Amino acid sequence: MRILIVNPNTTASMTEKAATAARAVAASGTEIIAATSRMGPVSIEGHYDGALAIPGLLAELRDRQPAGYDAAVIACFDDTGLEAARTFADVPILGLCESAVVTAGFLAQRFTVVTTLERSRVLIDNLVRRYGMGDRAKVRASDIPVLELEDPASGAIGKLRAEIERALLEDGAEAIVLGCAGMTDLARELQEIYGVPVVDGVAAAVKQAEALVSLGLSTSKRGSYASPLPKPFTGAMNGFSPIRAAG
Repeated sequence: MRILIVNPNTTASMTEKAATAARAVAASGTEIIAATSRMGPVSIEGHYDGALAIPGLLAELRDRQPAGYDAAVIACFDDTGLEAARTFADVPILGLCESAVVTAGFLAQRFTVVTTLERSRVLIDNLVRRYGMGDRAKVRASDIPVLELEDPASGAIGKLRAEIERALLEDGAEAIVLGCAGMTDLARELQEIYGVPVVDGVAAAVKQAEALVSLGLSTSKRGSYASPLPKPFTGAMNGFSPIRAAG
């Protein structure tokens, strides 16, 4: 089984962090392939960044098709481009937020997602509600720019831990979800410190991708995720024109 991990931002160190987390939980027969977007923002913080990251994400999914992959994971907790990717691809596509909150729902009645900036908190809160967990989850921002998670001297880990402690005390959280792919390497340590389940979206998405492939299941191509209709795309988008026949 081959699972493609696509980082929709252009920071390669974040890709490697996600790939390491994926390989740590992947089954022995699963190959993890990591890809970094070649166009777009260096980090994704809010709607504008997310919109401009989608073409690079789709280009990676397209350009990796000849080598083949059985499923793909979008390594951004905003689930950047998830709907478009599911429409484009013929294999299961997993997003970190959806995978993480579903997993947390198996483990706790109430949980808190701790993310980076306030603008991301609002976006993720909307996703959590969309995924049916609005009554069970709270989303908190720890005031950390994403790239600070790459800098050990930034104080980001202290801010994250402080917000987790507030979630446990004030929200009555029974589990914590790490709301950024850049936090993926912290899950095990934080779980040991706080004694509650700490869910990392990368790990959750990889295991769910393995399950879907093993079950022989993929995204429905009837209705909203039907393959794009063939039509010309103009200007800079010409290379994204659908090439599959309709139907």
